[in-house]
Amino acid sequence: MPDKHLFEYAVLRVVPRVEREEFLNVGVIVYCRAQGFLQTQFELPEARLRALSGDQVDMQELTERLKAFERICRGRAEGGPIGQLPIAERFRWLTATRSTVVQTSPVHPGLCEDAAATLARLHAQLVQ
Repeated sequence: MPDKHLFEYAVLRVVPRVEREEFLNVGVIVYCRAQGFLQTQFELPEARLRALSGDQVDMQELTERLKAFERICRGRAEGGPIGQLPIAERFRWLTATRSTVVQTSPVHPGLCEDAAATLARLHAQLVQ
């Protein structure tokens, strides 16, 4: 039986009008220390976002904000100063509480054999 590893995840949310606290799940970020894994997967359902926010949503800006999450997950210079931090610190920075249009849920733990497969499963369950 393959080993199970502790992983942590948070849901990426778009909150078009922060004052209303309404959100739409658009992605997932998964961190597994044992597998050296930190990745995010997201999609922006434009029709659903527009239904929630009217014309107040800037799809290009949201896409760029979410791509910043991807760059930081990958690390290296392309992720800027945060992307050069150790993997655990990057995850903690990405999942820190913020009051912006892109937010994360509280962090949840679990056990997995394959972090990449877990990311795909969580994305399908929580976003699609």
